[in-house]
Amino acid sequence: MAVSREDVIYIAKLAKLELKENEIDDYTIQMNRILVYMDKLNELDTEKVEPLSHPVPAVNIFREDTVKGSVSREDALKNAPESTEEFFIVPKIITVE
Repeated sequence: MAVSREDVIYIAKLAKLELKENEIDDYTIQMNRILVYMDKLNELDTEKVEPLSHPVPAVNIFREDTVKGSVSREDALKNAPESTEEFFIVPKIITVE
């Protein structure tokens, strides 16, 4: 299946791209080369090849959870410009109109 100039123009329109005349010709040639290569790949015998869900073996490497101490609320809030006893006070940045 070859790509025509009209196909390239249509694809460019779908992608909201503005192509120059020489670019249309260049992309037509390039896309046809890609399709020729894909046809070459279709010649490979993949009968005994198992399909992959991921190109590399996906193994989760998680570390064990360990409970550690953290900064106390008082220490976290002591350098805040504004705070209550429990929370940071920040300026409102979202307004509803």
